[in-house]
Amino acid sequence: MAIEIFNRYENKYLISEKTLVLLQRGMSGYMALDEYNKHRETYPICNIYYDTEDSYLIRTSLSKPVYKEKLRLRSYGTPEPDSKAYVEIKKKFRGLVNKRRSAMKLTEAYDFLSGSEIPELQPYMNAQVLREAQYILARHRLKPRVYLSYDRRAFFGDKQSDLRVSFDTAIITRRHDLRLESGVYGESLIPQGKWLMEVKTSQSIPVWLARLLSEHRIYPISFSKYGAEYKSSLPPGSRETRENAAALSAQSFSASPLLLARA
Repeated sequence: MAIEIFNRYENKYLISEKTLVLLQRGMSGYMALDEYNKHRETYPICNIYYDTEDSYLIRTSLSKPVYKEKLRLRSYGTPEPDSKAYVEIKKKFRGLVNKRRSAMKLTEAYDFLSGSEIPELQPYMNAQVLREAQYILARHRLKPRVYLSYDRRAFFGDKQSDLRVSFDTAIITRRHDLRLESGVYGESLIPQGKWLMEVKTSQSIPVWLARLLSEHRIYPISFSKYGAEYKSSLPPGSRETRENAAALSAQSFSASPLLLARA
């Protein structure tokens, strides 16, 4: 059955190419490359985010509520109509991220997410996930809003199996031509040479990794790819833009108590 279930905490960091090299050197002996990276430097991840006409889901998410949710369609690389894609539900409650997904053929996924009924179930589908996605779609009247893709380099912990560290770069977005098969093109979300690092674990960040981050003065930030794209789409003089700018300028980049407590 093509389903993945994750329950984990996530910490994010924005780093340079130079820092990436230093971190990978420090991670050697503790972590192994993702299978997708064994024969290539990065692998592509492409997404369509679904939201309301007035971007209710992402606006709610940016207000940092106790609970928030997102719905997206994901593929690995630019798919063909009969390629596998994944309907994903991502929820966050009190810092704990839960992600569930079901595989579908791309054409099946488009039909389903446009408001059609769940198709005849196939071995690669998960009925429970699709029923929940159907409920979210109907409750919020969601539609495709944003294309977002990036290139990823990922590592898994050798001794801590739930530990995953990923590095994303070349984050590209657009708000038109919202079809995964149209390929990667659009606007860059982060400067060239920058990488978004994510540390994901259901337990605690290991001491060796906490020390490595501290050694290179790498501190967690609050960053959502879809959230950053939404902020960039706002008119320059809007109230939300001013509030977001003020929040970012006031943000502290010192190590978070959560990170230290779990280290």
